[in-house]
Amino acid sequence: MTDQPFPRVRLTRCDLARNMRRFYALSLEPNLFGETTLVRNWGRIGTSGQSRLHTFDDPAEAALAFEEWRSLKARKGYVPETDPHLGGPAS
Repeated sequence: MTDQPFPRVRLTRCDLARNMRRFYALSLEPNLFGETTLVRNWGRIGTSGQSRLHTFDDPAEAALAFEEWRSLKARKGYVPETDPHLGGPAS
């Protein structure tokens, strides 16, 4: 296993005129069988939302899927969640 941390991102999309406050979270997690799982979680901000898991034998394939989902959501207007105390992306 590599010493690199597994990526994780939380994106938000808000349009108050349309009463839209959504989040989309992506993360890569190792599982007990040596595979890599892409975890997708989405819903309205303030709820637990829905989740879907995708398991990959190859970590590079999982990373590619992670990036494809992140890119797709960015094209739809989602931006990295910001921390109001720091004024920048949240860690």
